[in-house]
Order: sequence, then structure tokens, then C-alpha cells
Amino acid sequence: KKKEHFWSYDTTELTIPPVLNLQVWDNDKFSADDFLGALTLDLNRLYKPAKDPDFCTLDILDDESSNAVSLFEMKRVKGWWPCVNVEGGDPELTGKIELELEILTEEEARERPAGRGREEPNENPKLDPPQRPETSFLWFSSPFRTFKNIIWRKSKWYIIGALLLICFIIFLLLFLWAMPSAVWARLLRIPG
Repeated sequence: KKKEHFWSYDTTELTIPPVLNLQVWDNDKFSADDFLGALTLDLNRLYKPAKDPDFCTLDILDDESSNAVSLFEMKRVKGWWPCVNVEGGDPELTGKIELELEILTEEEARERPAGRGREEPNENPKLDPPQRPETSFLWFSSPFRTFKNIIWRKSKWYIIGALLLICFIIFLLLFLWAMPSAVWARLLRIPG
């Protein structure tokens, strides 16, 4: 509440809609940080999050979807939201953010204090250490570990199937190569 002008008699109350803006940046050590994407959540009309990161797509942010809820009515929301970059004109999915949002009254906030991030007191909610792969994502320094963490986990059955198919084709070609010429002549009915 404040007066619009110095000479105003009454105070004016300005209400601002509750909007949460999140940005994701790449923290480079030597070069400038790169902007990866952003997420803007209107807490009065919140998009329902995906329960699993595999189902987190840009369709969640569709304005015409009827599954928008108010955080002030639900009090607590947890899930995955897509992170979007709109630099090229069309929105592009650049990542996924897992959030847990909770609205507390002033009394509840005093009863259940929380630290910033993972600082003490790490409660309400308890934040576990992030589950990051053991690779440094420098593929040239540890290519096998990167292969195991990024490629093998999602497509190991396709790789095994392709290797079995290649082995079968090689075995078939070697079998045909090793057949004597008399058998070939008889199969192809070549006079000889």
C-alpha cells in the first residue's frame, strides 16, 4: 500500500499476480554462461506437472489445456515441468525441472523452518543430494563410462539385438563361403 502521488489523500493497494520465474543457465568455468531455458509458472493457474520425466513434454504448457490448478487451493504440488527456450521463434524443450512447491501460512512457516537449498535445517522438505551420473560428461576423457551412463541404459536391448543379428549374418556368409564348389554346382545346376 502506498500513495500514488505526494498530494494523494488515500493510499492505493497494488496487487501483483503471483508468478514464479525459473531460469536454467550452463555454469561454464572459462567462457560466458549460456542460457539454456526458462519456465514461468502462474501460481493461480498452475499447469499440472508430469509425474515422470519421460512424460514431461511441451504439451504440459498448452494454454488451452483444462488441467490448470491453483497452488493456493492445492497447497502442495510436486512433479516435472518442461524448461523452454524460445530464441529461435518456436518453443524448444531444453530440459526438465523437478519441483516441489508448497504454500504455508505464517504460523506453519515459523513452526517448520527450512534452510536455503540444502543448508541447515535441511527439513520441510528434506532435500536429498542430487542423483547425477558418475561421468563428467567429457566423453573424450572417459568414453566407456559416458557410453554406459548415457547410451547403454536406454538402448541396451537394441544394441544386443543388433550384435546378435550381425553375428548371425556373418555366420551365414562364412557357411556359404566354406561350401565346396561341387555343392554350389549341384545347387545352381551348373553342368560340369
